[in-house]
Amino acid sequence: MSISKQLSQTNIFKRKEEGGKLLWDTGCFVGRPFRLSYASADILVADAWKLKASGIQQGCFLLAYYDNEPNDDSTMEAVLLRVIEPSSLPTDAEVVSSMVEYYKEDIRTGETKRTQLDSFTRYEFSFSGLKCTILGCFYKDDKGIIRFGADLENFYSAHNYSVIKPSPDILKYIVNYRVHGTPGGSADIRVGKVRYSSSRRFQSHEPEVPVFAQTQDFAGKRTAMFGMTRTGKSNTVKKIIQANVEMSERAPHILGQTKENLDEVLKPFTEDGAPKYPIGQIIFDINGEYANPNLQDQGTAIFDLYKVITERYSTVQKPNFKEMKVNFYNEVETGFELICSYPSIADDSSRFTTNFRNVVMDKPNDYATNQSAKKRYDRRLAAYQACLFRAGFTPPSGFKVKFSANKEVRADVDPNVDPSHGLTLDAAATWWEKLWEVYNTSPAFQQYKHQKNKEWADDDLKALLTILTRKRSSGGSPDCAGFRILKDIIPQHTATVQAPFDRDILEQLRNGRIVIVDLSLGDEAVQRMFTERITRYIFRDSMRRFTTAQPNNFIQFYFEEAHNLFPKKEDKDLSQIYNRVAKEGAKLHLGLVYATQEVSSISSNILKATQNWFISHLNNEDEIRELRKYYDFSDFTDSLIRFSQDTDKGFVRMKTYSNAFVVPVQVDRFPPEKQQTL
Repeated sequence: MSISKQLSQTNIFKRKEEGGKLLWDTGCFVGRPFRLSYASADILVADAWKLKASGIQQGCFLLAYYDNEPNDDSTMEAVLLRVIEPSSLPTDAEVVSSMVEYYKEDIRTGETKRTQLDSFTRYEFSFSGLKCTILGCFYKDDKGIIRFGADLENFYSAHNYSVIKPSPDILKYIVNYRVHGTPGGSADIRVGKVRYSSSRRFQSHEPEVPVFAQTQDFAGKRTAMFGMTRTGKSNTVKKIIQANVEMSERAPHILGQTKENLDEVLKPFTEDGAPKYPIGQIIFDINGEYANPNLQDQGTAIFDLYKVITERYSTVQKPNFKEMKVNFYNEVETGFELICSYPSIADDSSRFTTNFRNVVMDKPNDYATNQSAKKRYDRRLAAYQACLFRAGFTPPSGFKVKFSANKEVRADVDPNVDPSHGLTLDAAATWWEKLWEVYNTSPAFQQYKHQKNKEWADDDLKALLTILTRKRSSGGSPDCAGFRILKDIIPQHTATVQAPFDRDILEQLRNGRIVIVDLSLGDEAVQRMFTERITRYIFRDSMRRFTTAQPNNFIQFYFEEAHNLFPKKEDKDLSQIYNRVAKEGAKLHLGLVYATQEVSSISSNILKATQNWFISHLNNEDEIRELRKYYDFSDFTDSLIRFSQDTDKGFVRMKTYSNAFVVPVQVDRFPPEKQQTL
C-alpha cells in the first residue's frame, strides 16, 4: 500500500474493546494529566509505562484523549502534546525525603546490599511528572473530516484525559498532516524520518516513520538552514534542489509558449500541484561543492547528478565552465554598474571617486531625436572608454570612438584631429587630456559658456576627465589616483564579444534549468559583487514582468555562507536586494534558500519573512536565544545545543510552511539510493 493511501485511511480516533471498556487503539498508554491549560499540560507517568512505550524522549509527540461520556463527535478530540522537561509532582517532597532516609539507612547499617523496599514505597518511587506544551488538537468537523487546529478551543478537567504515545502509523499521520492533499503523493518529497533524540537505543528498534514535505512549500518561499559546520546543511539544500527538479518535470508549459494573461499570473500551479512552468534554480556556490565533484560529499555534486539541465559559470577560466566576465567597452551600462559596486570604489568616500560614481552612463531615451543629449552622451562615453584604456582594459580589435566637437574647440585642443571621424582609444585619451589642460583658459570654452549659459563640459564629463587625467582641476598637476582605482577590476574584463553573463543566466533560469555560479576562487569582495549583481538583475526582470502582467516562472536562489552576503541583524536598510527578495519575492515567484551557522548574523527583516526552517546544532546560548523568537523552536533549546559528531549529522528540527508545528527529523542522505541522473 502506498504511503499516501495508507495515511488517507489512518483513523486517529480508533478504539478497541478490552475488559468491557473502550480503549484508544492508537498507541501505548503512558499517563494522565494532572494539570491542563490552553498552552501546557503536566502529565503523571510511571516507570513501567515508560518502558512499555520504549521510552518517552524529550521532544516526542503525545496525544491526550478526552475519555468522559458522551464520547461522540461533539467531544472527540486528540490534544497534541510535545514533551519538554520533567515536572514536579505534589508528592515530590515526601518521595525525596523517603528516598534520602532509605539511602541513609544503607550507610548507617554498613550493608553492601541494599535493604528491600516494600511494595508501596517502590510503587510511589516509580512515578514522575512531565511538562508538555500543547501544539493544538485533532478533531472531526461537521462532515466527519479530521482537522487540526493550532490551539485549544476548549479543555475539560484534567482527570478526564488519557495520554497515548502514538504508534508508528498514527505518528506518520501526525507529522505529515495536510489540510489539503495527501502526504506522499506526487507533489511531495520525502525529507527523512522522525528522530527524537541523539541516543537511539529504543528508536533503532522501532519502525521508521517517514516525513514528507510539500514541494510547493519551497517554490517562491524563504527557507533557512542554520547549524554549525558539517551538521548536514548542504545535504538538506540538495534535497530541496531535488524536490524542485522533480516538480519541474511535471510542469505542463514552457514560459512564453502559452497564452500569457492575468489568469496565468495569478495561478502559478496546476490543479494537481505542479508548477505551470519549470522552476529555475541558481546556486551561488561559495565553496565549489555543488559545481565540482569532491571526496568530502562522495559524488553528490549537483552538476554530476543533473548534467543535462545544469549550466556552470565561474569568475575564472575553467574547462566546461562559462566565464563570468564583462566586455566593459561593449556592455557600457553593465560594466559601469559593476565598477561602481566594486568594494574598493563603492566604499571610497573621496570627492573624485564619489563624483565618478554619480556619473550617468545610461543611454538617453531620446538619443535618436535630441541632438544635444546625443552629443553629450557620446562625449561622456568616449571619455569613459578612454579611462578604461588608460587603466589597462584591453579593447576589442579595431575599436574606435566617435564624438563631436565644434571647430573652435578643435582648434584650441588639436586642430589636426576631428573626433567625429573616429579615434583609437589611445588618440582619444590624448585628445581629452589636452582638452582638460586648456579647458579653463581656452577662449572657445569661455565663449560657449557666454553664448549658451552653460558649460561645454557638464559635471559628468568633468568627473570623467578628472579620472582620466588624475587632475581635479583643469591645468593643474596630478593630485588623485584617477584611473588607477579601476585597475583592480581588470580581471573581470574580457575583450571578446559575448552575451552578457547576467542576461545568459536569466535565460537559463527562465527555461527551468539549474545554474551554478562557482565563486570558490574569488575573494569575498568579488563573491559579494557578483552575487548581488546577478540577484538584482533577476529581481528587476521579475518585477518588470509582474508590472506588465506577464507570468514569472519560479526561480529559486540558493546562498551558501549567507552571513558573508546578507545584511547584518542591525542593518535596517530595506532597499538592499536581499531584503527586497525576502519581502517582495513571493509575488514575483522568487524563492530564497540560505544557509549559515548563525541565526544572529542574518537581518531580522529576512528572518521575519522566512517560512521554512531547518535547524541543526547551535553551540551557544546567544543563537538559541535568537531562535526562541520564531515558531515553537523554544521547545528544542536544550537539545539543539547538544551534538554528537558521530551520530547527529542531518538531525534537524524542521518547520515548513504547510506544517503547523516543528518536527524533529533525521534528513535522508542525498542522493537517494535509486537517484537517476538527468
